[in-house]
Amino acid sequence: MTKYAEEVVVNNSYGLHARPAAIFVRMANKFNSRVILEKGGEAVDGKSIIAILSLGINKGMMVKISVEGVDGHQALEELKNFLESDNG
Repeated sequence: MTKYAEEVVVNNSYGLHARPAAIFVRMANKFNSRVILEKGGEAVDGKSIIAILSLGINKGMMVKISVEGVDGHQALEELKNFLESDNG
């Protein structure tokens, strides 16, 4: 199974709180790949809003996105673009 990972700085004005986290999860769930979001050594399921909210990700923080699966490259690119843009 192919794995991809990249570190990204979150640029959304609100970080990954309620609305942006919900959008991230919706995007992640479009893909068959496993999505893991990591901050400060803590890794969570990128398809779970509760798990993402537990990380307390604010604007300017560095996170790591890891994906594993057949559509992993596309998933990584879309999720990375979302985190790097200011969608807030």
